[in-house]
Amino acid sequence: MKVRIFTAIAAASTLLLAACGTADQDSATPAASGGLTTIKLQLQWFYQAQFAGYIAAVDQGFYKEQGLDVQLLEGGVDIVPQTVLAQGKADYAVAWVPKALASREQGAGITDVGQIFARSGTYQVAWKDSGISTAANLKGKKVGNWGFGNEFELFAGMTKAGVNPGKDVTLVQQQFDMQALLKKEIDAAQAMSYNEYAQLLEAKNPATGKLYTADDFSIIDWKTEGSSMLQDAVWANTEKLSDPAYQQQTVKFLAGTIKGWAFCRDNPEKCRDLVVAKGSKLGKSHQLWQMNEVNKLVWPSAGGIGVVDDTAWKQTVDISMTTKNQTGDTVLKKAPEGLAFTNDYINQAITQAKAAGIDVNGASFQPQTVTLTEGGA
Repeated sequence: MKVRIFTAIAAASTLLLAACGTADQDSATPAASGGLTTIKLQLQWFYQAQFAGYIAAVDQGFYKEQGLDVQLLEGGVDIVPQTVLAQGKADYAVAWVPKALASREQGAGITDVGQIFARSGTYQVAWKDSGISTAANLKGKKVGNWGFGNEFELFAGMTKAGVNPGKDVTLVQQQFDMQALLKKEIDAAQAMSYNEYAQLLEAKNPATGKLYTADDFSIIDWKTEGSSMLQDAVWANTEKLSDPAYQQQTVKFLAGTIKGWAFCRDNPEKCRDLVVAKGSKLGKSHQLWQMNEVNKLVWPSAGGIGVVDDTAWKQTVDISMTTKNQTGDTVLKKAPEGLAFTNDYINQAITQAKAAGIDVNGASFQPQTVTLTEGGA
């Protein structure tokens, strides 16, 4: 099955309401709740350590310190966070930058106010003995991807390597797991470093009776290939950013968020437990792996957590405007107009966090070595 074309995804993202529980949750207008201002944050996916910083900020009272009662709205397959935000069903949303920019081009009034993930976590994974280790090696292969805007880095990487996505590979619509690769139905599968890649290492090799190891696979990392794009960011309502009260609320929300992510950097096991308690269907070892890998995407942050790096932003926009899919469409038709991003509010939040003694750079961050168990239990 061919992946959905970029323009279809962009158009759909402006129309699709949150069919899994947010469409009927009214209004993003803050309401008083026990002296706190109630706000809603739409997450991009189901509860998992990808969102541990926000979960921790709620659990540890970091948002309450800012006078906020933050309600987390769980994401899902049919939920487009930036659309939920643009249509007034949330006050803020977590979304990948290229997907959100595509929605902006279609009319969504949203602004990136906090680039929490400084790096991309997207891989393309193949069996080690397949001979696939770079984007150029994908030519002539069955290449799995999830579609729905998750394929932009893959298409960019192939294009940069001289591989035509429309002619040189067989594109396969991949489920949000690694079964197609494990069953060798496809030659390379899309995976997030913090999620699906771990699923491979949690699977048992029927030939040995032991779990697969990293030596069984090869990874194409889009950061190495030069086609990585910015991912998880906090998006705000552009029109409401003209309101001084919303501006102040945004700074407060970001200040609590910074503290949450710093807490998870320094307390990964505790945050793992918070995510599991929140109702994640993924197990404890899988969530600790995910927490560790997500921390790598956030820390270290030379400019301070959440600050949009101009070079990374430009690369994301350039790829979005120039990379074509199999039908010749691009993610964006032109450079983003208006207030696509601003560092004004995150810088104010960073100043506040520094004054409170919070390490906003994480220069000394060292990842853990996590041992996975079968099924990620």
